[in-house]
Amino acid sequence: MSRQTFLTRNRSIFWFLLSLAVFTLIVTVLADGIGNGMISTSFVKTLGRTLCLMLVAVAMDVVWGYTGILSLGHMAFFGLGGYMIGMWLMYARTEIIVSESLRAAAVPPTPEEIHDAVGTQIFGVVGSSDFPLIWAFASSFWAQLALVVIVPGLLALIFGWLAFRSRVTGVYLSILTQAMTLALSLYLFQNDSGLRGNNGLSGLQNLPGLDSVPQSMVSIAFFWASAAALAAGYVLFAWVVSGKMGSVIRGIRDNEGRVRFLGYHVESYKLFVFTVTAVVAGLAGALYYPQAGIINPAEVAPIASIYLAVWVAIGGRGRLYGAALGAAFVSLLSSWFTGGGVPNIPLGFYTIQWTDWWLVLLGVSFVAVTLLAPKGIGGLFDLVTRRHPVPVSTTDFGPDKGARRTVEGEEEK
Repeated sequence: MSRQTFLTRNRSIFWFLLSLAVFTLIVTVLADGIGNGMISTSFVKTLGRTLCLMLVAVAMDVVWGYTGILSLGHMAFFGLGGYMIGMWLMYARTEIIVSESLRAAAVPPTPEEIHDAVGTQIFGVVGSSDFPLIWAFASSFWAQLALVVIVPGLLALIFGWLAFRSRVTGVYLSILTQAMTLALSLYLFQNDSGLRGNNGLSGLQNLPGLDSVPQSMVSIAFFWASAAALAAGYVLFAWVVSGKMGSVIRGIRDNEGRVRFLGYHVESYKLFVFTVTAVVAGLAGALYYPQAGIINPAEVAPIASIYLAVWVAIGGRGRLYGAALGAAFVSLLSSWFTGGGVPNIPLGFYTIQWTDWWLVLLGVSFVAVTLLAPKGIGGLFDLVTRRHPVPVSTTDFGPDKGARRTVEGEEEK
């Protein structure tokens, strides 16, 4: 009997990567700037952002669907990744503008004068001109790129270690993750947080030194990067949830006490999953916000993480491709409803405006999926592939008659 390889045990990886490659090729051919222009630059950015949301949804599915940790804080890690790369984008772009404006001066400006002028430009909106300590590495692209990984990962590591070592589980852990997210968003709303308070970081779509490159080319480059990140993240998480590690984390989800009794250090597995998914969420955010062009504290608010859980539930938790499909479906549908794509419905006495009613529709859909189709969109593939439960053997599992039991502690009748 030949031993199955990682890819043969996970055939969904091949089909997911193939579908993603075909989708990327089609968008490239139809995109403005490279293709025939049938897809506008703004819609290419929407699709690129959707791929980033699919990546963070897959990460959320590993935490919730496979490990059983309902985290209501993973969009905080997503936002932190966006803030880290946004600091470099805003600093480098402002430095170029300031240098060009001071170039015509009779006396060339010193580096210190340029630095001070950049600080005035960035923080003048909050009544300051001094760079906070957290901007110490903002002038270095590689340093900020490292912080995209370090900051979300370190926060997840510290929070997870404190929570898991105390054996906080269930709804209490969800409340703690939500409290962490709320505390972070409230801190970022303050003007003295060092990240411009409610104004956030803007102009992130303007890449430093690439003024001559049209946005149509920039958008397709970010789209490719987002697709590559989604493919790599999907393979990584498919590896995490397969084999022995996958069996252990699913066991933690189903019966944590029994897994601990078998000798596994449950807290280490949970901390590993929580931290790795936070790092991937940060990387997804670092790709998302340059395509969005702006990030503010509202992006880190608890409601964003609740939306993420809804996407995974609608797509079908416990299935990586289901989480990705759920995020894509809800995200694109949200853009359609809230962007004026769906006409309002006049009822005479009242007009249904979908920009106001979209969240109600999303909530009803979440309840309907939870009650009527708990497997979500991903469950539809069971009908296509005709998956059925494995038939139970009628033979005994042990030397004694009746060794086979349908329920532990009971003999089969």
